[in-house]
Amino acid sequence: MQPMLNIAVRAARSAGDLILRSSDNIGQLRIDQKGKNDYASEVDRMAEREVINIIRTAYPDHAMLAEESGSHAGNEFVWVIDPLDGTTNFLHGFPQYAVSIALKYKNKLELAVIYDPLRDELFTAKRGGGAMLNSRRLRVTQQATLKGGLIGTGFPFKTDKHLEAYISMFKSLTMECAGIRRAGSAALDLAYVAAGRLDGFWEIGIMEWDMAAGILLIKEAGGVVTDFSFNDNYLVSGNVIAGSPKMHQLLYQQIEPFVTDQLR
Repeated sequence: MQPMLNIAVRAARSAGDLILRSSDNIGQLRIDQKGKNDYASEVDRMAEREVINIIRTAYPDHAMLAEESGSHAGNEFVWVIDPLDGTTNFLHGFPQYAVSIALKYKNKLELAVIYDPLRDELFTAKRGGGAMLNSRRLRVTQQATLKGGLIGTGFPFKTDKHLEAYISMFKSLTMECAGIRRAGSAALDLAYVAAGRLDGFWEIGIMEWDMAAGILLIKEAGGVVTDFSFNDNYLVSGNVIAGSPKMHQLLYQQIEPFVTDQLR
């Protein structure tokens, strides 16, 4: 897997450099609205082409699932690509966005790369091989109580379908923890859980390309990830609870009473 990880790192860094070069010309970018509160810029598309071209040159038979261009047929290796997670942040000059790349083989997550070009922070993981930030090994936090804990989240901003359930979860956790952060990039939020910068994370309805790499990072850093039914169907449902084993349990206990049948 190491050669594949090297390719993913090269692709992420190349896309990140392209994003940084484009950040000085945001006002001139073409921006399309894909749906409610869901935007894509020409930078998203250029960065995605960069990632796909680098991977495809090395592994032409591999399949891909990319945010902007969708599914690309191939073999049992599937690259899951978000070329710019945090597009709205990027378009506003808010410094929180990243390139996210994961590799699945026979539906198991094998590799993860999340690259923050602004901070030159490279998060990587291999299944069974641990998680790293640049050259430092990562471990999830050892925070044992919600009191004093810092939790990440993402609002269900594309639809109000689950807003009431989310608000109830948010209120319950706000009463218990030290703070809740909504920074606008699920990939970086999950990477921060792996790095111990956040004690836990939950979100409703995020896409596979937003979370695939971050989930492997957390697992390889000693954390736990489930959906709202305490199962591993998160890549399909889009509903995620993540943290250290203890923090995951505490988050689940606060969230579960407000989980509707539609969220299970």
